[in-house]
Amino acid sequence: MAEAHSLPAYAQALGISVHEIEDGAPILTVDFSADVEGRPQHYHGGAIAGLLENAAYAALRAQLVSDGREAKLKPVNITVQYLSAGKPQTSFAKARITRMGRRNANISVEAWQAERSKPIASAIMNILMA
Repeated sequence: MAEAHSLPAYAQALGISVHEIEDGAPILTVDFSADVEGRPQHYHGGAIAGLLENAAYAALRAQLVSDGREAKLKPVNITVQYLSAGKPQTSFAKARITRMGRRNANISVEAWQAERSKPIASAIMNILMA
């Protein structure tokens, strides 16, 4: 069975790590660096989307491990909303499972920087659990 809070190679390549566990779900973090920079002194949109996507998978994996289930996760779709520019500082993301059935999960995710109440991006993701 997979570890509840392990991250895939893609997350590690972006410098994403688990910051802490809150209500059973990991809060992921990534420090600003050249690996995630798009235009000068701003996060690349793909890096932000990668943080959101990895937060969704991490929350779902943690819940599956908690439930004693194992599944291969396959994305159905992801919709990302960019709310403000990611500045050159640490970013965080946490996902919330809004619905989890036997085969599908719907997850919402928010990313923020200095203030959690001011997200820089959000996403909705639907995942098939095969």
